[in-house]
Amino acid sequence: MKHIYQVLDMSCGGCKTNVEKALLALSDIHKVEIDLATKAVVVEMQSHLSLDTLQQALLTAGLHYTITMPEHEFIHHPKQQTSIKNGNGVFYCPMFCEGEKTYPTQSGCPICGMDLVEQPSTTQTTQFTCPMHSDIVQDMPGSCPICGMDLVTLEAEDSEQKTYQDLLKKMKISALFALPVFIISMSDLIPNNPLNVLMSGQNLGFVQFVLTLPIVFWTCWMFFERAYTSIITWNLNMFTLVGIGTGVAFIFSVVGLFFPEIFPDDFKTESGTVLLYFEATAVILTLVLLGQLLEAKAHSQTSGALKALLQLAPATAILLKNNVEVVIAIDKIKKDDLLRVKPGDKIAVDGVITQGKSSLDESMISGEPIPVDKVEGDKVTAGSINGNQSFVMCAQKVGAETLLSQIIEMVKTASRSRAPIQKLADTIAKYFVPIVVLIAILTFMIWVWLGPEPALVYGFVNAVAVLIIACPCALGLATPMSVMVGVGKGAQSGVLIKNAQVLEIMDKVDVLITDKTGTLTQGKPSVEEVFSQIGNADDLLQKIASLNQYSEHPLAQAVVQSAKEKNISLVEVADFEAITGKGVVGIIDKQKITLGNLALMRTNKINIGDDALMQKIIFAQEQGKTVSYIGIDDKVLGYVSISDSIKSSSKKAITELMAKGVDVIMMTGDNKNTAKAVADELNLSEFQAQCLPEDKLNKIKQLQAQGKIVAMAGDGVNDSPALAQADVGIAMGTGTDVAIQSAEITLVRGDLYGIIKAKKLSYAVMKNIKQNLFFAFIYNILGVPIAAGILFPVFGVLLSPMIAATAMSFSSVSVIVNALRLRKISL
Repeated sequence: MKHIYQVLDMSCGGCKTNVEKALLALSDIHKVEIDLATKAVVVEMQSHLSLDTLQQALLTAGLHYTITMPEHEFIHHPKQQTSIKNGNGVFYCPMFCEGEKTYPTQSGCPICGMDLVEQPSTTQTTQFTCPMHSDIVQDMPGSCPICGMDLVTLEAEDSEQKTYQDLLKKMKISALFALPVFIISMSDLIPNNPLNVLMSGQNLGFVQFVLTLPIVFWTCWMFFERAYTSIITWNLNMFTLVGIGTGVAFIFSVVGLFFPEIFPDDFKTESGTVLLYFEATAVILTLVLLGQLLEAKAHSQTSGALKALLQLAPATAILLKNNVEVVIAIDKIKKDDLLRVKPGDKIAVDGVITQGKSSLDESMISGEPIPVDKVEGDKVTAGSINGNQSFVMCAQKVGAETLLSQIIEMVKTASRSRAPIQKLADTIAKYFVPIVVLIAILTFMIWVWLGPEPALVYGFVNAVAVLIIACPCALGLATPMSVMVGVGKGAQSGVLIKNAQVLEIMDKVDVLITDKTGTLTQGKPSVEEVFSQIGNADDLLQKIASLNQYSEHPLAQAVVQSAKEKNISLVEVADFEAITGKGVVGIIDKQKITLGNLALMRTNKINIGDDALMQKIIFAQEQGKTVSYIGIDDKVLGYVSISDSIKSSSKKAITELMAKGVDVIMMTGDNKNTAKAVADELNLSEFQAQCLPEDKLNKIKQLQAQGKIVAMAGDGVNDSPALAQADVGIAMGTGTDVAIQSAEITLVRGDLYGIIKAKKLSYAVMKNIKQNLFFAFIYNILGVPIAAGILFPVFGVLLSPMIAATAMSFSSVSVIVNALRLRKISL
């Protein structure tokens, strides 16, 4: 390991030499480099030594110098290692052959042989380097200890880009060797072959052999390794076919070149040399490599949405420490840190504004382009971009806890999930390769039996073409590529999909059950009136606000906020109890305070009061307000009315859903009068009021028993059972974490119109998957018989193995490119 220290009292070359000798006297230190200008000492040690140990070494040598650690420790790395990975060191197969199984290294998938892809890291670790001295790397911003320049962010290494670059290098080398092999082979078609003037056909064969060797044993050797692995593990795949086909052609050609006498005349030319297929081997392997290259390029784009999300968080933030601004790396931010956000800066973590105001662009998170005004007390989300005003925020969620990190994790997980429709492709792929090998054998036998002369040659070439053209990878990629791109597109539009199965189900939903507060309404209720029959309403407000200070319900928070705005102090509450779906109970000043709906009052046998009070309550409810009864001991002595405006998008969303044949049912714990007022405004034909969590759960079960596909939209803890039971649970991103965990879809903005987006996305993804499966099926259904020579008896047409290789290479690419079209759909 290497560390940098500073010896402050060095002034000359003699000092430098003495310090170097003193430190090297320690057995654990094997190298010391000293920069006299900056007094920086780079120490390379086998195990970490404390600063006191180093100081004592100098004193022992009679050097009364002070050795210190710089403000930030710098680490010297060899230049080839001065990059950091943006992944987490865990790899997965893009075809998800073993489901969500991951692998510790980037070798080929043990099932299909394809290159594994590294999972991106959910949390960001940022390092910094000097633009002039790339071996200087540290985990905090600052200046270079050697030249003093400001350090810059160390660019992360993209494993997919590295794979692409490696394949590109091999592709160039393969093409360089394959082209002359192809030219030599094709020269036989030229009358009076000019190359025969230079050397004999036998010698030209040796030239082809030499040029083919680098392709077989270097640039494309990985295909044979994967083929071998697939055979010994009996996980037959595309590389099985490529390896067998090109391997047989290469071995045949080598034997024919060195031992021509063992072959029958059918395989020989007029000059007595054996027909060689080095050009088929070289060109086919190069074309397969080209397909892998194009596939790697296309595949890197399928995860483009996830990569874009990873880029949303900034590398640094401005920490306010004792009113002094300090630039720190994002991964060093701690909960409750105060951060300064300047105009144009990205928000580093989730938090709340404590000073100032601004407008934030949250489009990267929510998918909505309109800036959102934020003032003191409002929450801000990592990845948002600040407008033209500065503010101070308090960090509340950092690292993997931020909404952005959760979105990245959800997208990452959903991209690896398997849709039910993929089972068909998996079943066919299981038997695909053995069937193709059997067809190749039958092709050879039929040509030998019924084909024209030279029958053996025709049989051999067409059998190789059958092996090469078949592409099980196109089948395997059909579903996961569409899912990956679709999930990413949804995330960019504020619709988070938890798994692929929900993408398949969402388009079939015919009933939507929705909560009211926070789902149809803004979820930002405010107190309209506190009515008291015993005098000062503020006294009653103090009691119910004190009671609600322990509750996270939006209505409770509205009451607490109302008390704060009136500077009413809260008091201690004993025996607090929250009763789900009903309200809260507690003891204040030896009085039992009950706050909640009518069912809670009846359960606690509290006298409702006179008719005049009930008339006032009913009138407020008919205005669409939520009314909670306030009981003191055994009698209702007042009420609090709370308004929560309906979201502007709710009516539009419900209208479109009903136009698509979806029945929308509102189920709320609110009273019937309030529920009816909201239902009338939204033109809902069906609603249920005064619902408990089990009522919503039972309703969903009832509808499912009738064969309905039910979606449930909610945002509260009490919605969790229903969200879990529904065929598709839809949580508002503005709601509770429990609701989000219980749901399969999360709408980041908490906007019901996101359900329309989810249905559009579901339809588009399923259509795309079916197109991909059709392409894959029709390609193999038509390609294999043509390669076998089915057109020859009628049209005299045969498919060259090289053309077959080209078609095979582009089949997988066509599936991926079709999946990429999902990025352009409008939600």
